[in-house]
Amino acid sequence: MLDGAEWLHWTGITPAISDAMANVMEKILIEAKRRNITVSCDLNYRKKLWSREKANAVMSKLVKYVDVLISNEEDSKDVFSIEAENTDINSGVISSKGYESIGKRLMEKFPNIKYVAFTLRESISASCNNWSAILMDGKKVYGSKKYTIDIVDRVGGGDSFGAGLIYGLKNAIGEQNTIEFAVAASCLKHTVEGDFNIVSVDEVNKLAGGDGSGRVQR
Repeated sequence: MLDGAEWLHWTGITPAISDAMANVMEKILIEAKRRNITVSCDLNYRKKLWSREKANAVMSKLVKYVDVLISNEEDSKDVFSIEAENTDINSGVISSKGYESIGKRLMEKFPNIKYVAFTLRESISASCNNWSAILMDGKKVYGSKKYTIDIVDRVGGGDSFGAGLIYGLKNAIGEQNTIEFAVAASCLKHTVEGDFNIVSVDEVNKLAGGDGSGRVQR
């Protein structure tokens, strides 16, 4: 499965499915690191699949093989009991400074991590959110533009962010451009029905570059 692979991405949902899947995931990660494959992970805690205690125990073993860790305003708290200060996700109050402290603590806990990325969702209502993100490399924090989104379909928003982040890091477009690209890609996905992001790289770059006019491109 790993033959010819340069990058392995997984989420916390896979090891949560069963103990057998958690064991398989560990074997895959060990082999990926043996082959010098870059590994990224989205924490993606799902309370219907396992408890916080079980998630902490299993993910603490698996994240030590991760190079790029992706989280949001809830998952770092649910999985590792690391919570942002001055943040209330229910009221929509988000502090990017609070997430910088989470990132530092995660990188201290897992020194193998090269990058930590956090998506920052501010809920104005169920159908209208502010959307941004930060990327940390242990030396500097890169913050994206903030977009106000009228949501068509939220499913796949996190996955499209992860895909954009991987695209930027793999193609070495620079950390600031990477976080802008990832957030813009995910912003556009929120306006697309279904869980697949059907936008092009050019469309993402136009939005990331500041063109949010919505004018028809001919």
